[in-house]
Amino acid sequence: MDDLFAKRVEGVPKSFIREILKLTQSKEVISFAGGLPNPAFFPVKEVSEAAVKVLEKDGRSVLQYSNTEGYPPLREYISDYYLRRKNLKIPVEEIMITSGSQQATALTCMVLLNKGENVVIERPAYLGAIQSISFFEPVFRPIELLEDGIDIEALEYVYSNFPVKLFYSVPNFQNPTGITYSVENRKQIGDILSKHNSVFIEDDPYFEIKFKDVDIPSIKTFCENNVLLNGSFSKMVAPGFRLGWVCAQKNIMEKVNIAKQASDLHTSYFGQRVMYQFLADNDIEIHLSKIRSSYAKQKDAMLAAMVKYFPAEIKYTKPDGGMFLWVTLPEHISSRVLLPLALKENLAFVPGDTFFVDGTGQNTMRLNFTNSSEERIEEGIKRLANVIKQVLSDSNKLTFVSY
Repeated sequence: MDDLFAKRVEGVPKSFIREILKLTQSKEVISFAGGLPNPAFFPVKEVSEAAVKVLEKDGRSVLQYSNTEGYPPLREYISDYYLRRKNLKIPVEEIMITSGSQQATALTCMVLLNKGENVVIERPAYLGAIQSISFFEPVFRPIELLEDGIDIEALEYVYSNFPVKLFYSVPNFQNPTGITYSVENRKQIGDILSKHNSVFIEDDPYFEIKFKDVDIPSIKTFCENNVLLNGSFSKMVAPGFRLGWVCAQKNIMEKVNIAKQASDLHTSYFGQRVMYQFLADNDIEIHLSKIRSSYAKQKDAMLAAMVKYFPAEIKYTKPDGGMFLWVTLPEHISSRVLLPLALKENLAFVPGDTFFVDGTGQNTMRLNFTNSSEERIEEGIKRLANVIKQVLSDSNKLTFVSY
C-alpha cells in the first residue's frame, strides 16, 4: 500500500501542534500548545454586520467565482497599508490574496524550488513553513537565531559556499521564539541578499501584535529585488477567514498566479468581500490596540510566573510582541520527557524539537500566552515548574557507573 504514495510525502513532518491539540479539548487542560489568537477579541458583531451588508448589496455576485489575484479593493487596502505602516510602495498588481500566509509560502515554493536545492531557514523555524517547504524536497540549511536575529556570520558562510535558492524567515516576534531581528541585523541580511541571486520570503503575520510603539523597517527596505512579503489577517482580525497575501515582483507574481490557479483557482471571494467591508466600516487601530494591551498583560503574567516558580537554570525569551516565548532547559533535560508528565497535570505545551529540521532542540519548548487568562497562565506555569523540578531532581539522583 505504501508504494501508492509519492516519495515527497515521506519527508514532510506531521504537525505535532495539531496532534497535541486533540489532547487539550478538555476545559480542565491549561494549554500553552496552540498558536491560537484569543477568541475574546474576534469581532463577531462587526463581521456579522459586514456579511449582511455584502449579501444585501451584492449577494449574487459575491457567491460567484472570481479572479485569481483577489478582490481589487482589498489588494488596494493592503498596498496602502504597506505605505502607511512600513513606508513601502507595493503596487496593487504585485499583491495576491491567498488562503492564509502559509499558502503564500507554498505557492512560492511551488514555482521556485527543485528537488535538492538549498533553502535557508531559521533554527528553530516555524513548523508550518517547514511542512510547506519540505514538500518540495529541498536541502535545508538551518542557521541559528541569536538574541538580535539570525547569525550573520553563519548566513554569510552558507551563501558563500552553497547556491541558495530560497531564504525564509519571520523577523518580527518570530514563531516559535518571539525574537525580533534588530535593524542592524536586517541591514546585514539585505547586504548579503543583494550579492546573491536568491529569493527571500519575509513572513510577517505578527507585525501588528507589538507591545512597544516602535516600527522596525522591513528587510525589503534594505534589498529591493527578490524579496517577497507574506502577510495575514489571521492575527489582526480572525484566523477563520483564512485570508493572507503575498507581495512579489512582476516576473515572480506571474508564475505564482499560475500556481494559485492550479491549486484552488482563487481564495474565497465571499470571505474577501466580508473582510474588506469589515475594514472599511471599522477602525482597525482601535481593534488592534485592545489585542495588544491584553496580550502584553498575558505575556507579562507568564514572565512574572516564570520568575516566581522556575528554577534559576531555566532560560526564556522576553518578546516585545507576538504570541509566543521560548524556554531552554538544561541540555540533559528533554521536553519530550516533560510533556507526558505535564499532560498528567492537565498542562500542554509544544516540545521544541518540533521546530528543528536537524533533530536537535530536545531541551527546548514553545509556550503560547495569548489564549489563556492571566490566572490560568500563572497556574499553568506553576504546574510546569513543578514538573521541571521533578525531572531535574530525578536526573540529579542518577548514578553513572563507568567500566
